Amino acid sequence: QGTLDVMVLQTLAALGSQHGYGIARRIEQVSGDEVLLNQGTIYASLVRLQQRGWITAKWGISDNNRKDKFYSITVRGRARLADDMAYWERLSNVMARVLAIAPEG
Repeated sequence: QGTLDVMVLQTLAALGSQHGYGIARRIEQVSGDEVLLNQGTIYASLVRLQQRGWITAKWGISDNNRKDKFYSITVRGRARLADDMAYWERLSNVMARVLAIAPEG
């Protein structure tokens, strides 16, 4: 769940206000369809992020003229995203070093 939350925060930081379906499709697109999200998964993340104060939601009208909730990242969410990005950067650097160890023999 933590990984998905980071992806949602980054998507909102990069694209601005989006509805849940748009967030999910964008994550799938950027991942090259390596990450596939069902409605329950993305909305559980959105509820969790909203409860933590990292995103807000308000009702609006989608491109196809339907009433939909639009989510936006908050100042606290941007701070959390910066922390998470720093963590993932450190972790990926460590993993790269460990995976580069040549086998003995």
